[in-house]
Amino acid sequence: MGGVPLPRITQFVAGNKTDKFPVKLELIANERCQIRHNALESARITANRALEKNIGSTNYRFRVHVYPFHVLRENKQATGAGADRVSQGMRASFGKNVGTAARVEADQTVMSIETTEQHIPTAKQALRKAGMKIPTPCKVNIGKAS
Repeated sequence: MGGVPLPRITQFVAGNKTDKFPVKLELIANERCQIRHNALESARITANRALEKNIGSTNYRFRVHVYPFHVLRENKQATGAGADRVSQGMRASFGKNVGTAARVEADQTVMSIETTEQHIPTAKQALRKAGMKIPTPCKVNIGKAS
């Protein structure tokens, strides 16, 4: 396959990794899509920053549930003067690796936050902000942690 580019997202669990929390909020994708690794990292940073700033790093556990396995390729086109002489068009157009993406099905959990009852509004707002960075409409489900 050649070299697979490393995903930009490196941490998949943040916050308090040991405690048990009673409430679990999930960000769920409404449609199937591919989420690029840099979009996942952007959403993770946004949600984690909002949680750390407002409720502290010991009052939640944040988890990203999808991993960007799918390799994205791009058939680079020559640009500039004389590009039409050099370019081969669609001949041998397999493409070079340019990044990775996570394939997400409809109604699949993308990320989740476990926290206490008093921090539900803050956690819900953090997931809503993270959902803005993802290329599909998302909803937030609130339930009991398992």
